[in-house]
Amino acid sequence: MAYMLGCMKVLVTGGAGYIGSHMVLCLLEAGHDVVVLDNLANSSAESLRRVEELTGKHPDFVELDLLDATGVDRLFETNGFDSVIHFAGLKAVGESVAQPLRYYQNNIVGTLNLLASMDKHGVRTLVFSSSATVYGASEEVPLIEKMPLDATNPYGRTKEQIEDILTDLGAADSSWHIALLRYFNPVGAHESGRIGEDPTGVPNNLLPFVAQVAVGRREKVMVFGNDYPTPDGTGVRDYIHVMDLAAGHLAALDYLPSHPGVFRWNLGSGEGSSVLEVIQAFGDAAGKPVPFAFAPRRPGDAAVSYADPSSALADLGWSTHRNLAQMCEDHWRWQRENPNGYNA
Repeated sequence: MAYMLGCMKVLVTGGAGYIGSHMVLCLLEAGHDVVVLDNLANSSAESLRRVEELTGKHPDFVELDLLDATGVDRLFETNGFDSVIHFAGLKAVGESVAQPLRYYQNNIVGTLNLLASMDKHGVRTLVFSSSATVYGASEEVPLIEKMPLDATNPYGRTKEQIEDILTDLGAADSSWHIALLRYFNPVGAHESGRIGEDPTGVPNNLLPFVAQVAVGRREKVMVFGNDYPTPDGTGVRDYIHVMDLAAGHLAALDYLPSHPGVFRWNLGSGEGSSVLEVIQAFGDAAGKPVPFAFAPRRPGDAAVSYADPSSALADLGWSTHRNLAQMCEDHWRWQRENPNGYNA
């Protein structure tokens, strides 16, 4: 995909994290000036050092928490940002159920602080990292943007509520240009194997868990439910390569300057892969079987969930280019070369 963007100065919140670091790399390669804001709560500054190594370009880094409203405002006073890509937030579903106040405080108040500084300093182009969790456990597939939202856990509700805030903001002030990007399941890593997903503690998502089993950090993958109405009885989800995901943000950033308003786009492949298909594909990439065992279904898990990404194709000219085999190959290269993540 060709990008016709002029050079922008872009603030990337959460830019040292998994998706954020791949985004920073793509922005630098596209010729933008990048400032990263990250509190390093669940990320590593080493990711940005490696991004600089890969691109030969230096992203400015500010260690800052969005809950520090004064610090955020000072950052906007001293930088002429053109746009913001907002990834920063807590993102573990189970943890959000156990610690709802922490999630609402961090994700929503942090976003309000960011928006207040953006508004005050006239920066009104925003790409927001939302999630397919806003759809809840919908039995309807594929999931399309006009469906009603019904998040089923505090993490998903923070994404849904931030979408509501941004929708109200766009309705109240036509000078805002806002993209709400609803991700499906980001996996994979940059093809170099130098940056990738490095979850803190036990991984919450399937593929990083599979990767840690394959590299010997964990004993086996627990497969929750093998009696779903799917071809092999296991849950089906839509996986998207993190580099395709980053390309979707670049496309949105290209689109927004000439399109005021609030736009919603699914970023997914439009295809589903079952848990067993993912385990098999990862084993193929690693050249060895990945041990697994079945466990009972988890409450609230839908049998099948995948995106209709046709709006992103129609509006942005964006679609995914990497299949499940490539996602697993790239993810395995990262995990094999960095068995303990950035803390090697």
